[in-house]
Parts: sequence; structure tokens; C-alpha cells
Amino acid sequence: MLKQRLLSAAVLIPVVILAVYLGGWLIYALVLLAVAGALWEYGDLVSVWPEQASMHIGMLLLGLLLLSDGQFPDLGIARWGLLVGALGLLTVQVFNKNAPGSLDRWALAVAGAIYVGYAGSYLLRLRAHPQGLALLVLALAATWICDSGAYFVGRAYGRHKLAPHISPKKSWEGVLGGLISGVAAVMVIGCLWVDGFTCWHGLLLGVLVTAAAVVGDLGESVVKRQMGAKDSGKLIPGHGGALDRIDSLLFVVPLVYGFVCLFGI
Repeated sequence: MLKQRLLSAAVLIPVVILAVYLGGWLIYALVLLAVAGALWEYGDLVSVWPEQASMHIGMLLLGLLLLSDGQFPDLGIARWGLLVGALGLLTVQVFNKNAPGSLDRWALAVAGAIYVGYAGSYLLRLRAHPQGLALLVLALAATWICDSGAYFVGRAYGRHKLAPHISPKKSWEGVLGGLISGVAAVMVIGCLWVDGFTCWHGLLLGVLVTAAAVVGDLGESVVKRQMGAKDSGKLIPGHGGALDRIDSLLFVVPLVYGFVCLFGI
């Protein structure tokens, strides 16, 4: 499993680095593919499909519409798209003859579009920031380094379970490893590369990023456990599905965006 994870990372990381560096349409295309895959996996997980293909496709389109607001913010489609999309998905249920589960499917579809699509749009919003290259690298690198620190420390020293009913393998020792590595990554990248970034910013943001990464991972685990699934998919060998790869980022990146706006960085 570790060998598969490393091989997959060796293939994907250069692609991500190139897209983040060049920005523009390349990063939009990469994020679009990742979010579309994650949305489809989410729909499979919560059983929006196969009961109603229209709900699955509608959720996908709404999620991608919300994502695109990060690339085309001047169009102001986020709130309008969410309203029209949510009402449209509910309209589908009008023609479903009040079948059992109609309300659940509607609520899960709207929630999925917001969870994956709208949160994913902040990958594009953060890259569009005046210091977007440095900030997005900070968010991505800190999340991955935090995840790696938690993984290796947890494997070696994990004894005290963090959330046994949600993710049995995660431990408090792993969280500590992720915290140390995550804070270090944020402080080094931020202080060296981001204008106006101080050590105090790094310490605070590092703690927040670690917490967001852990909760993001556990949040997706709740969805999977509720539906009796181990992974969201099998798209990436050793890593599971697209949603498994971006679950922490869906929490971390909006947090970093809000942080830099709040502190005027």
C-alpha cells in the first residue's frame, strides 16, 4: 500500500505543481476534473444514484457551477446558481410521485454540491489572490506534510485512538505528528515566501490548518461510514478516490483564504 501511495504521488505531484505554478486555465481544468470526480463519488456514496440519474447529474452540474464561480467571480453565479440549482433538484422530486427517500436525495444532492463544489472553488479563489501562488503552495504543502506526519507518526507510535467509531486507525499521537509537521510547513513557507506573514501568523495558521485537515478527513469518513464504504472510489492506486484525496483540502483551503483576508495578508 505504501509503495502504491508513493508511486501515485510521484505521478500526480508534478502535474499539480505545474498547474499551480502556471495557474489560469490549467489549474481550472485540473480542479474541475478533481471536483467532478469527487462529486460523482459522493453521489455514489450517498445513493443519489442509481435511484434517480437526474439527481446525480443535477448535483454534478450544480457543484461544477459553484466551482466555476471561483474562476469567473465577476459573473456572480454562486448565490444565483445555488438557489436555482437547489430549486431545480427539488423540482425533480415533484415528478417522483412522493417516492420514499425523495427528501433525503434532494438534501444530500444539495449538500454534496456545496460540500465539494463550492468548497472546491476556493482552490481557484486562493490562486487568484495577489499572492495566490505562494498561498496555494502553502495550503497544499502544509496539508500534505501534515497528512504525512500524522501517517508515519501514527503508524510508529499510535496507541490512543482519536475517533475509533469513525476512523479506527487514527490516533492522537498521529495528530501530534501532523501538528508539528503542519505548523513547521506553514511557518517556513509563509515566513519565507508570503509578504506580511509573521511567525505569529505561521503558528496560528499552522494549528488551524492541522485542525481543519484532521476534521476534513474525519468528515469524509463520516459519510463513508454512514454508507458502509471504506474508500470513496478506486481512482488513485493506494489513495482511494478523488474525494479521498481532496477531503482535507476542502476544509483547509477556504480556511487559508479566510485567514489571509481577515489579517490583510
